[in-house]
Amino acid sequence: MKRGRIGDVVVGTIGDVAGTVVDPRRGFGQLRSAVSGRAITLGLAGLAAGLLIACVRRRG
Repeated sequence: MKRGRIGDVVVGTIGDVAGTVVDPRRGFGQLRSAVSGRAITLGLAGLAAGLLIACVRRRG
């Protein structure tokens, strides 16, 4: 995946999540097809990094 495309993937995924709120049946189908293994990995890495930063800031 090219670095310039990461923003497109994130925006597309956010749009799919918003569509899921409006029409859950159709939205979950689109979300499943749109979210790839890399997107899930990036999301989990972001969550882990956020957790670590929060823990460090809390102690300091």
